[in-house]
Amino acid sequence: MPLHSIPAHYDGVQVCLDEEVPLRPNARLIVTVLEDTDAERIDFLRLAASGLAAAYADEEVEYSLADLKR
Repeated sequence: MPLHSIPAHYDGVQVCLDEEVPLRPNARLIVTVLEDTDAERIDFLRLAASGLAAAYADEEVEYSLADLKR
């Protein structure tokens, strides 16, 4: 099997793959831990906010709660 990068997370007990991958029992894996730093999180939040700002124009219609229920 060729090498693949598969997103995963640690749930406090075990490593859980975030995508379904056909693996045989006892398949050998290499795990790389990516640490979230506060600086990375702040950079990500800034990027997300700028993406949202770009998605909506200044003249975008403001919807009320009543509009959302329709």
